[in-house]
Amino acid sequence: MTQYFSRRNLDFLLHEVFSVSELTRYPYFEAHDKETFAMVLDSVTQIADNHMYPYFRDVDRNQPELRDGKVTVHPQMKPFLRAMGEAGLIGAGFSFENGGQQLPELVNACAGYILTAANNGMMYTALTSGAANLINTFGTLELKQQYVEKLLSGHWQGTMALTEPQAGSSLSDITTTGEPQEDGSYLIRGQKVFISAGDHDAVDNVIHLMLVRIKGAPRGTKGISLFVVPKYRIEADGSLTDNDVTSTGLYHKMGQKGTPALHLTMGERGDCRGWLVGEPNRGLSYMFQMMNEARIGVGMTGAAIASAAYYASLQYARERPQSRRLNEKNQLDSPQITIIHHPDVKRMLLFQKAIVEGSLSLLMESARLSDLVHVSEGEEKENYSLLLDLLTPIAKTFPTEMGVRSVSEGMQVLGGYGYTEDFPLEQMYRDIRITTIYEGTTTIQSQDLLGRKMTIKGGKAPQLLFQEIEKTLREADTHDELKPYADLLRKELGRVQDVTMALLPYAQQGDFERFLMDATLYMELFGIVTVAWQWLKQGVAARKAQLTQNPEGDEATFYESKLHTMKYYFHYEVPKTKGLAARLKDTEVLTIASDREVVM
Repeated sequence: MTQYFSRRNLDFLLHEVFSVSELTRYPYFEAHDKETFAMVLDSVTQIADNHMYPYFRDVDRNQPELRDGKVTVHPQMKPFLRAMGEAGLIGAGFSFENGGQQLPELVNACAGYILTAANNGMMYTALTSGAANLINTFGTLELKQQYVEKLLSGHWQGTMALTEPQAGSSLSDITTTGEPQEDGSYLIRGQKVFISAGDHDAVDNVIHLMLVRIKGAPRGTKGISLFVVPKYRIEADGSLTDNDVTSTGLYHKMGQKGTPALHLTMGERGDCRGWLVGEPNRGLSYMFQMMNEARIGVGMTGAAIASAAYYASLQYARERPQSRRLNEKNQLDSPQITIIHHPDVKRMLLFQKAIVEGSLSLLMESARLSDLVHVSEGEEKENYSLLLDLLTPIAKTFPTEMGVRSVSEGMQVLGGYGYTEDFPLEQMYRDIRITTIYEGTTTIQSQDLLGRKMTIKGGKAPQLLFQEIEKTLREADTHDELKPYADLLRKELGRVQDVTMALLPYAQQGDFERFLMDATLYMELFGIVTVAWQWLKQGVAARKAQLTQNPEGDEATFYESKLHTMKYYFHYEVPKTKGLAARLKDTEVLTIASDREVVM
């Protein structure tokens, strides 16, 4: 079977970079050890190999259909969902009392990475897990008893239903309404669009976690409530009844075609019922739990697709003979060499490896913080939470934006063949493009980073981040080979601080349009530097292994490759911050609307 991820790299990050076993010192995770973590990843890989990867092309070519109000999906979806449910993987991160395995998110994230790299067109279970977690966290005991077990079994599907035709990303403008009834339910009326897995025949019910405005609620986001709105509602006798949720339209997407994206209409017959989750008018704050989980999940999707593309292009480059080395190109009687030996092909492969493994490390850093938030208390918990909040928009954006570029380079390695359906790169390129849009576009994430996360609590979050980075810098300083890279990263931290201080006065003056005008460039700058930190962390771990283990053979090559890729990232990617910083500090304004618009 073609390789689509590296288990050796996952083990390196889990055990040598992030020391996952240290989490088992906390009572919540004490039931686990290195062996159980390995068993989980083995189980996930088996499902990925048997139920997902073999159907990668077929799922794309046989996409969902909407006929007579019913959505049919690829027949492999049902056995996949059942396998995930039976293995306990949909709710692996849930507590024992809530039907889970209390698996650290650090390991759970790796499981998601494997599954998505195998076939990102089967993105059903993360939505279900997120919906069940919302009900578990904020729902009544009755809602938990009615829905959670069925969701985690893989027999019911969960969704997040936010977007509406007239509102798009502006959730302040949603108009779906809920009217309270005497039995405690609400009559729901409205429409939702782009609802992933919003209806399909691989499950017996679809449970929407939906943002709704209760009649008479305040305008804007302060008047949004969260509801459970099932496709089939549960009657008093336990039977299921149609709940007046209609699949009005099915979007035909560029990629990720295996997962249907639905236009839903609630209340066409006036009989759609919903049940309030938590308190009225607090729905958006509740939904942010699922949204933040989903944002990191989308980042993982970007890294996973880029991983599959990297290994596909790497295999091709190792097998495809073409031309000769530049210094020997006129020696026509000599055999051709495989293209991996051409410098520019090697550059493209190193770029992909640097992006994939740097992104994965950033995402695992975020997952580790999520675990530490869960098991910590007091000020320590608050600090971990601030760090996670700061890294979340970066962990969503860098792996997706750079993942798109990485897959593009993978296609370039294959040349014309990469553009054909005979190789998987064209599908991966189509699949990954949506990730920069899902769960808040790059612009939204960038404005969140600069406009909120950098300034909240007097800028405490970036201070905490720089303290964490300084720990890595001090470790790197102890190795002669790594010290120059530690010095480079120190300069980059200074550059980020310099740019930030140049922009903050605009916010202090109330000119937020000018402050956030180039927020996406700020995100790119911050992302490059943050992933440089992750690569230095990996470099430290690799160098330690070389000194303490004296590795040979494949293991020696693995660690050498880590250090080589780290150097590539610092010499090829990090220098790009200079141009970004120059633009961000430039006082010339070219994109803010004025009274006299330039003709475009």
